[in-house]
Amino acid sequence: MTLKLRVGRKGYIILPKAVREVFGINEGDELIVEIRDGIVLKPARRSVDVEKLRESLRKHVEKLMDLPSRREPKPGELAEAYLEEEFED
Repeated sequence: MTLKLRVGRKGYIILPKAVREVFGINEGDELIVEIRDGIVLKPARRSVDVEKLRESLRKHVEKLMDLPSRREPKPGELAEAYLEEEFED
């Protein structure tokens, strides 16, 4: 499985909630960064249930696909669809 993430200012990336939940990654947890022919991030602990991850991501994509695409969303309408809140300064 491959995910495409965007690097924000200050070099931040957002791990989608579905990924964090399946891997049990919480704020303050440590990740291992492996440099190979690319960059690999791994939780410093815990294993993953790949099927649970796929199902969680599938449900998230369904929510995103149900969003209205031709009009400006109303305040709060996208609260459950965003992968993450905006970065705090």
